[in-house]
Amino acid sequence: MASPSASIDDQRTGSGSPRSTGRARRVRSVGQVTAIEVDGTVLRIAQVTARNPRPAITRVVSADLPFPTGADRTDATILGRAIAQVLSSQRLTPGAVVMGVPRTQVVLRTLPLPPSQDMRELAAVVHIQVGKDLPFRADEAVIDFKVGRHLESQAKKPEGGAATEQPGDVPISAPRHDVKEVLVAAVKREVVEFYERVASAAGLQLIGLGLLPYANARCVKACVGAGSGEEESFALISVRPDEVHIDVIEGDFLQFSRGTRLRQDLDVNPGESNEKKEDPTAPGEWFVNAATIETVRSLRSYSGLMPGKSNVRILVVGSTGHEPALVQSLAQRLGLPVTLLDPGVALELPQEARPGSAGAIAAIGLGLGAVDPNGLPFDFLNPVRPAVPRNLRRIGILSCLAVAVVIGFGLFALRSRLISQREQRNKLLAAELITAEKLRPAYRKLLQQSTTVNDWVQGSRNWLDFYAHLSAVLPASEDIYLSSLALIGNGTIRLTVQARSGEILARLDKQLRAAGYDIKPIAVTPGANRLGYEFRSTVELTVPDKLKPDLSKVKPPPRPADDASLDPRLYKTGGG
Repeated sequence: MASPSASIDDQRTGSGSPRSTGRARRVRSVGQVTAIEVDGTVLRIAQVTARNPRPAITRVVSADLPFPTGADRTDATILGRAIAQVLSSQRLTPGAVVMGVPRTQVVLRTLPLPPSQDMRELAAVVHIQVGKDLPFRADEAVIDFKVGRHLESQAKKPEGGAATEQPGDVPISAPRHDVKEVLVAAVKREVVEFYERVASAAGLQLIGLGLLPYANARCVKACVGAGSGEEESFALISVRPDEVHIDVIEGDFLQFSRGTRLRQDLDVNPGESNEKKEDPTAPGEWFVNAATIETVRSLRSYSGLMPGKSNVRILVVGSTGHEPALVQSLAQRLGLPVTLLDPGVALELPQEARPGSAGAIAAIGLGLGAVDPNGLPFDFLNPVRPAVPRNLRRIGILSCLAVAVVIGFGLFALRSRLISQREQRNKLLAAELITAEKLRPAYRKLLQQSTTVNDWVQGSRNWLDFYAHLSAVLPASEDIYLSSLALIGNGTIRLTVQARSGEILARLDKQLRAAGYDIKPIAVTPGANRLGYEFRSTVELTVPDKLKPDLSKVKPPPRPADDASLDPRLYKTGGG
């Protein structure tokens, strides 16, 4: 059974046989379904369970609807609440529910159309053809259809034959070669919405909305289909308290359907005088007479529309109590065998379900169709919809927009990734910067030392030779020692010395000049020293370009006897 929540394949294709329904739909598996039909003030209920080899009808109930006094019975909310009360009183808890639309609310048309495997394309053709003949706007209609037999072997109907059809009949258009007859049913959208509101008010899960004439046909097929030929036609006369429905069924295809209300002013034998007429006020007499007249008129109309199909098997069903009398009246009037159909016996229903089965054939048919693997022949809740025409310009625009969106998302993702990489790199550099800041003093000192060394290496003089030369020409350490030595540029060496006396400093001046150095005058400054070197002086000497120290010609003064600066033991112990 298809439903709004089920996965529905609207592509319905025929089975290939002449009797193909043309509806193959992927349906949801329904274990049990409850079919509901509102028959005036009576509610007909049938519960059907899907079983193999055939479904089982477990319960059939007919009960009066408890409408409040003066209530509007056409109000969806009031009707839904009344249905809920009946279900509660009968202790029924329905799961999946199907309902049906009566014949009087549906427009039926038969169209000869070329066969098509694509049911959506066929639906588009059906919508175009039927939309021209509907008594209401096409956009207000819900249209569904059923594909029938091939019309290739049938004789063509005379021109203008369709103009003689009676109101409410299913018109049969002139058949053509290599075409199929398609039965189309159209109902106003507001009717479908009405049943949806009724189900909502009753708290029901509505999964399908079928067509009651086809529900009757489905029940008849279940009752007599096993022993009948495939092409045998049945005229089902469904009797209601104030109306009668005539449905002609051939195989599983509805060939004719008509429903009308009964009136007491109908004449059974129009040719007879009034004196010979039966008393119309006799109990039930007017009902049987009116039902007979409407049935005869409908069957004659069907015979005119379908030549050669007038010999049909007539079945009468209903629960009004007038059915046996109607069977006799029709047999006398038509001269054909007329059978009273008892669904309870034919379907082998449980004893408790048989009393109301004769009036609930539509509910039984709805339930049987709902559990059928092919679903309901007509389902106004889930109709076959035409394929949406392709708008290439719109598709192109949407494709371009989709590509632009994909590119935009790609660029955004790439930007986010690059930013993330840069942020990670920034974090690493920030960590390295913090570490470098901590080592800045050591770096600065190292740079200064390396600058000095580079200056020495890149200079034109070997200052280490001059340092060794000065160590040889200076007085002995007992008289004088250096506290600092520095190169201040332009070949100038600055010495800071401590001497024991001024005479030693004067001798220093002479010794340096004799060694070839240019010396600025020495300024002597007294300075106390705990070692006895009481005089301090800063000596700046310039190395002439022509001075080339020859270390082989000079000899440094001898080391003091107590000099321990070269004792290895001091370095092992850390002393100095």
